[in-house]
Amino acid sequence: MLIWMKRLLAGSAMALAIGATSVMVASPAFAAEEAKAVAASAAAAVTAAAPAAPALVPDKADTAWLLMCTALVILMTLPGLALFYGGLTRSKNILSVLVQCMFGFSLITVLWALYGYSLAFTEGSAFIGGFDRLFLAGITPDSVAATFSKGVVIPEFVFMSFQAAFATITCCLIIGSFAERAKFSAIVLFMVLWFTFSYLPIAHMVWFWPGPDDIKDAASLEAITARAGWLWQKGVLDFAGGTVVHINAAMAGLVGSFMVGKRLGYGKEAMKPHNLVFVMIGASLLWFGWFGFNAGSALEANGSAALAFVNTLLATAAAVLGWSCAEWLIKGKPSMLGGASGCVAGLVAITPAAGFVGPMGALIIGVAAGVICLWGVSGLKKLLGSDDSLDVFGIHGVGGILGALLTGVFADPALGGSGIWDYVANAASAEYSISSQVWIQSQGVITTLIWSGVVSFIAFKLVDIVIGLRVKEDQEREGLDISSHGETAYES
Repeated sequence: MLIWMKRLLAGSAMALAIGATSVMVASPAFAAEEAKAVAASAAAAVTAAAPAAPALVPDKADTAWLLMCTALVILMTLPGLALFYGGLTRSKNILSVLVQCMFGFSLITVLWALYGYSLAFTEGSAFIGGFDRLFLAGITPDSVAATFSKGVVIPEFVFMSFQAAFATITCCLIIGSFAERAKFSAIVLFMVLWFTFSYLPIAHMVWFWPGPDDIKDAASLEAITARAGWLWQKGVLDFAGGTVVHINAAMAGLVGSFMVGKRLGYGKEAMKPHNLVFVMIGASLLWFGWFGFNAGSALEANGSAALAFVNTLLATAAAVLGWSCAEWLIKGKPSMLGGASGCVAGLVAITPAAGFVGPMGALIIGVAAGVICLWGVSGLKKLLGSDDSLDVFGIHGVGGILGALLTGVFADPALGGSGIWDYVANAASAEYSISSQVWIQSQGVITTLIWSGVVSFIAFKLVDIVIGLRVKEDQEREGLDISSHGETAYES
């Protein structure tokens, strides 16, 4: 019976096919439409049968490396920067700086997840990103972000966290310029405004990482550049944040030092650092964490990361020697404070150049940073007439500008540098002009100084109108630890 049923169904199907064929022959129009349908069906079948393109899978070593680097950058702020700044203040104000660092770090971390990451690292205009990643929407454990190499990706959660750590330390750097006299509430409101309108646009303009599809499909450099930020399109080189982090924060700090005003007794009373042991520990933690800051910016565990690591080691050591020896010649004695300051100056100056220059270029950048930043915290500070409490502009501003400009010099392959990277060829371009690149670097520096300066001025003005920038005179004399936070670091 079963066999008979199969034969009957087969015969019926054949009859239907013959009938359909006779209708197609009788109607040319119908035949044409049916032919299109058959062709479409066949194409769909072929597409369905074709193997799907392999998904981009993050490399486990790169993922582990970036997770470790993210933790190192977090260490730079907590406790590195907090101890460095805290030791530089007077004993009655150390806790205020520690609270500002911890609260500011936490605040910017939350804002980064809510909207910061999206505005900094998604496609939008040449000056700011879009809202594709608002509240981290669309990011899952399977989401990937591209690195510099074709076909190499890392989990997007890792990239997001790594960049969050950069944003947090940038905002915390600013507080050193007006330490010991600003209202805590004013600092918090200023951070929100400055982060939103200065850090995020500058980060978007300077740093642009091609998406996974760009790398996988080897899109043309022109197509990639057309979607990038304004300064990236110009060709500004900033490996790990000379403009985005240091010049950006230093300019905000300089504006703040003027607008908040000088400390009571400034220039008349001694305002020496109260704990140079904390300063040394803080500077050492910054140096340690900075290996994640610079080497991690390669986004892979590769030769570029190794180069950035070596350059960070060499430039910083050279800067310590440069600052200490210059101080030795001028004052007759090298100081611990000078050595720690030279350490930070070298770290700042090599940051934009870390993955672009050779080791000998890094040594020169380091020595230059040590000497010139010593002038920045003494001669330049007097010329400006500012009370930049912890010399944020003298070190981060001067060192960042110096490093950004010298990147244009020592990135030249003839001087041991890597040249300009071509994403399409996945190699450095053959042609390099020092004068042209220094001019491009100058445009990045000038843009950052103006943008941050204008945003900072407006933000401080708004905060002053709404809250007021400065604590009362009696509170400042008592110390911010007690007057603002109700506690003291040292019980007598």
